[in-house]
Amino acid sequence: MVYKWTYETSKGFSNMIMNSDGEYLTKLYFKSSKKSLKHEIDCEEKYLQIFEETKKWLDIYFSGKEPDFTPRYKINNTTLFRKEVIDIINKIPYGKVITYNDIAKEIAKKRGIKRMSAQAVGSAVGWNPICIIIPCHRVVGANGNLTGYGGGMKNKVSLLALENNNMNKYNANDN
Repeated sequence: MVYKWTYETSKGFSNMIMNSDGEYLTKLYFKSSKKSLKHEIDCEEKYLQIFEETKKWLDIYFSGKEPDFTPRYKINNTTLFRKEVIDIINKIPYGKVITYNDIAKEIAKKRGIKRMSAQAVGSAVGWNPICIIIPCHRVVGANGNLTGYGGGMKNKVSLLALENNNMNKYNANDN
């Protein structure tokens, strides 16, 4: 069985949907995002312990602080490449950003190959089923371009600003 719960965010952000298998958080996404339909599934609305844990994490995060714990999550149907990308994303410090190309270079080096496609990395970043906790919003394009955020550009800009990034360095493009 899959369960869901809606998290009401603070002003400036869209509300979020949490999904769980009953034990782990399996999805977290912005309700009004263009890609929300890919996450929508038939499930029972029920408040679970994992939703309480995730709510606590989100409350701390949206208050402008870095949470000191991570809710238990599980990623289903992933590939080795997506896992590599997620592992790198999870190492991006709060308030910092890296580029798709930075991730591509790190994977190429790890694999001992000459080059990895930044576009392939972008696709893997966009696949991320657990936004914010797996901080895909901290990945930006070359030259400070803010592109490719499934949660909507308004939310990406607001998340980066919440983490005290200097927003004058970035160019926001709608997606």
